[in-house]
Amino acid sequence: MKPSNAIVVGGGIGGLALATALARRGVAVTLLEQAARFSEIGAGLQISPNGLAVLRGLGLERGLAARGAVRGQAVRLCDYAKGGQVARLDLTRLPEDQRYYFLHRADLIDLLREAAQRANVSFETDAQVASIHPGALPQVQMARGGRRRAELVVAADGIHSVGRIQLNGADQARFSGQVAWRALIPNVVNHPPEARVTMGPGKHLVSYPLRDGHMVNLVAVEERDDWAAEGWHHSDDPANPRRAFAGFGGEAAQMLEMVQDVTLWGLHHHPVAANWQAEGVALLGDAAHPTLPFLAQGANMALEDAWVLADCLTRYPRDAALTAYQSARIDRARRIVKTSEGNATRYHLRSGPIRFAAHTGLRIASTLAPGTMLRAFDWLYAHDVTKG
Repeated sequence: MKPSNAIVVGGGIGGLALATALARRGVAVTLLEQAARFSEIGAGLQISPNGLAVLRGLGLERGLAARGAVRGQAVRLCDYAKGGQVARLDLTRLPEDQRYYFLHRADLIDLLREAAQRANVSFETDAQVASIHPGALPQVQMARGGRRRAELVVAADGIHSVGRIQLNGADQARFSGQVAWRALIPNVVNHPPEARVTMGPGKHLVSYPLRDGHMVNLVAVEERDDWAAEGWHHSDDPANPRRAFAGFGGEAAQMLEMVQDVTLWGLHHHPVAANWQAEGVALLGDAAHPTLPFLAQGANMALEDAWVLADCLTRYPRDAALTAYQSARIDRARRIVKTSEGNATRYHLRSGPIRFAAHTGLRIASTLAPGTMLRAFDWLYAHDVTKG
């Protein structure tokens, strides 16, 4: 019942995971990647237990350690002035199979690419797609001319997805009023194996270790009126995040002083796509549901999508499978996107009674009921699509 051949547009985390999953199920997969080569693109990311379940299902969990992934022990919320702890979410309380990892995006891409190669996925790089056309035999129009055809086409081509526009019309993105600086620094502060969120009025700094703890990934988010372009690769002056976070003390200030190369990323709200599929074409990952980075779920959602789509294609005829895929995923995607948007408000509380009350409540809950705090994330972390 499944398609005998497929084209996957986009060589990111979701595209590679899907290509591997389909190829292992006997589908002849061609992956089209617009970049000329796979390279050291991006920065750190977090693989939470729900995403790890998919990597485990693909037989890739052991490969994480070989690529320097750091197993997370906690998520710590800190105050900006001196870096004092507000609350700590103890990840070691999770069941043993619900592990949490920090790693460089390029290292995960490398792991997934090798798995796809072993599964005999065909790769075409420097392959820019102009448009995608659903149909009995969907077509991919290449930017340099020529068309490709396959029984299934999956657009895993990110926030500027060609496939999303084809199925939903022009994107209705709007600037969120927030920008993010991203940087990698040496681990000069002996950063522990935890994700640290240092919260200040109108801004916050996320930090966690990578590559066997030798590096630290920084994401510094500030509310501001000035619009900034969306995307990871817009270089900026390291003096700008230092200036924006001048009121931060403790290790946050030390880490910002170490930044030498930094990119600026405008954060935009995108609605979850209404249509994820049509006549042999499907959307996956950010193409379907771009999300702000405040719940660290972008990569994990893409991994979940990949597994569910591949599984549906083995259960149902093609178009019924695509309908089932969207039905299985869309409500969860909407909840994650909404929760992520709300986290920025909680991190950025201004000084005053509301901030004091909120932080006091977090301190008490973290101390007296740490297990209760962690169970509040069961809907997210305990969700295992490989057992569906």
